[in-house]
Amino acid sequence: MNSNQTHLTVTRTVDVPAKDVFDLLTLPARHHEFDGSGMVRNADDTERIDKVGEKFVMNMHQEALGGDYRTHNFVTAYDENKMIGWQPADEAEDGTAPTEPVGWEWLYELKAQGAGSTEVSLTYDWSKVTDQKVLERIGFPLIPQEDLEQSLNLLAAAVTKP
Repeated sequence: MNSNQTHLTVTRTVDVPAKDVFDLLTLPARHHEFDGSGMVRNADDTERIDKVGEKFVMNMHQEALGGDYRTHNFVTAYDENKMIGWQPADEAEDGTAPTEPVGWEWLYELKAQGAGSTEVSLTYDWSKVTDQKVLERIGFPLIPQEDLEQSLNLLAAAVTKP
């Protein structure tokens, strides 16, 4: 991996309309279904994401990060049926909610490929992380490309599930 690299992007086509993919991506309660890293446990929030500036809380688990923890995710991109993205920030040990994200982003971009097919791109971007302590603690990329590819495979399975 190039030490100057600041993002990973994976792409695949799913055989459903972009609206169906977007509907799934905007429901934090279903994010665990398409997490290829196995870190997402469940969401505290069950409301559908519908604009930039919203926040949703996820319960997470990663041994390398000390076990169970919670992230507050700041919605940074929203274009109905085309794009959704968020930047996470860890909750403080005392349970205090963060006031701003730490700098890495998850971005899903959807491109309709006719009526019943969608090209989905997932970008994991850590270019905005400036806190040296965070960079050292996380060791980007924490999530390898294979896990991102698995996320899109799981997304395809979840969105086609009856």
